Amino acid sequence: MEKSEYLNISKASDIKNFKEKILYRFFEVIPAILSLGTLFGVLVFSWLLPSWVATFIICFCFYYLFRIFYFSLHQVIGYFRVKNHMKRDWLKELKKIKRPEGYSNWKDIYHIIIFPTYKEGKEIIEESIETLIKSNYPKEKMIVVLAVEERAGQIFEKQAKNIAEKYSSKFFKFLISVHPSGIKGEISGKGSNTAFAGRQAKEKIIDELKIPYENILISTFDIDTKVFPQYFSCLTWYYLTEKDPEKASYQPIPVYNNNIWSASVFSRVVSTSNTFWQMIQQERSEKLTTYSSHSTPGKVFFQVGYPANVVSDDSRIFWRAYLYYDGNYRVVPIYYLVSMDAVMAKNFWRTVLNQYKQQKRWAWGCAEIPYIMFGFLNNKKISLWARISHVYTILDGFWSWATAALLLFLLGWLPILLGGQKFNFTVLSFNLPILTGQIMTVAMVGMFVSAILSTMLLPPVPQNMKWYLRWFKKSTVFMQWIFLPITLILFGSLPALDAQIRLMLGKYMGFWVTEKIRK
Repeated sequence: MEKSEYLNISKASDIKNFKEKILYRFFEVIPAILSLGTLFGVLVFSWLLPSWVATFIICFCFYYLFRIFYFSLHQVIGYFRVKNHMKRDWLKELKKIKRPEGYSNWKDIYHIIIFPTYKEGKEIIEESIETLIKSNYPKEKMIVVLAVEERAGQIFEKQAKNIAEKYSSKFFKFLISVHPSGIKGEISGKGSNTAFAGRQAKEKIIDELKIPYENILISTFDIDTKVFPQYFSCLTWYYLTEKDPEKASYQPIPVYNNNIWSASVFSRVVSTSNTFWQMIQQERSEKLTTYSSHSTPGKVFFQVGYPANVVSDDSRIFWRAYLYYDGNYRVVPIYYLVSMDAVMAKNFWRTVLNQYKQQKRWAWGCAEIPYIMFGFLNNKKISLWARISHVYTILDGFWSWATAALLLFLLGWLPILLGGQKFNFTVLSFNLPILTGQIMTVAMVGMFVSAILSTMLLPPVPQNMKWYLRWFKKSTVFMQWIFLPITLILFGSLPALDAQIRLMLGKYMGFWVTEKIRK
């Protein structure tokens, strides 16, 4: 199959060749088979071979104990790197860079910032734009693209025009892009909106002004993304000091601090867990892919093409580029923060539902598994070891997401419950809950590390909040980690299994827009 064909696949039905379609369909089934096979295997063999399952549970607990200590070490290292990056004067560092004659210097670099929006309120959009204005990077090198959806209605187009009138004089260019609805082959959502906005910026600004693509960095942000003052200076420094900088995407660390003091306990745990996972991944850059808000060189964005037919566009742009450049592509970790919203809705139960839906949408990233497996079969220029390593990493990640919490917190008791009288009188049966309990107690070190670091990453409590509420909020931030096991199951394993089963059954997801509420 030609590269141009397999790069654009979003699902098995996109493939015309029958044998290749069946193969891709088989790859789509693999994530659910692995996860459900593990869970049903533990259930069945707890009855048939309880001793084997008990031994497996103990080994699994030790394995995760090792992982927790390993991840906690990366968490701590990542945290201190973030603190260091947030303190440095990156504009000053930029000015120190001496480039050879004929090469671009930092004053030549333009930043295109794409904000895809659907039906978000004016105040949310303006808060994000205001942080760009407060950035210390020259505004005459910033091009803001407010990407509106036609299907949202004329009221939101009018809102975008009002925002453009207010802010267009603050930047080099301010473009409104209206993404038409119903374009054949697209999935309505952030990816298709961003892809269209990028093409509009290229046609109406970049090509007209003849700005070299190598002098452009395109940041694709969620509409609630707020940058800290040094972000674009830090990003530009990395871009100019990296070897082969146009063969890399640039990934900051997301925190969900915009509304953190108003968010519910479980929303804070989920969002903070996502932050720490990304911080850990930054430390393992060979396993890092783009996530949420990130930045891509202009040449890559225009040459590879931003994906418009998938839900998980943020990771797909990386894999498209990785396959397009025959494995010569990577993600550069930037230990600098960008801030977004934790999930919050009008009432508690709606927040619970929205949190589940958001996690399921993120878990739909399992659709990348068949994409890269099929791509690796077609692209023999990528080394065999690199292909095996990437497939193992992504399979292990989604398998763990779907099964680990259930295995650790629920299924460990199954051999005792189902193993029968003969097993229950063995020494192994007696020691199983004691040993697993002790292992999990030691593993709480990881939870305490997360609890401590989470408090150190928080913004100040709003001063307009009453003193007793401020005290209560601060105390719950540490105590919220008690709910971690429940949170990992309800908003981790279950939505991950949901997404993998949907992929297995061919019930493909569309893009669900997370509701943005501020209180």
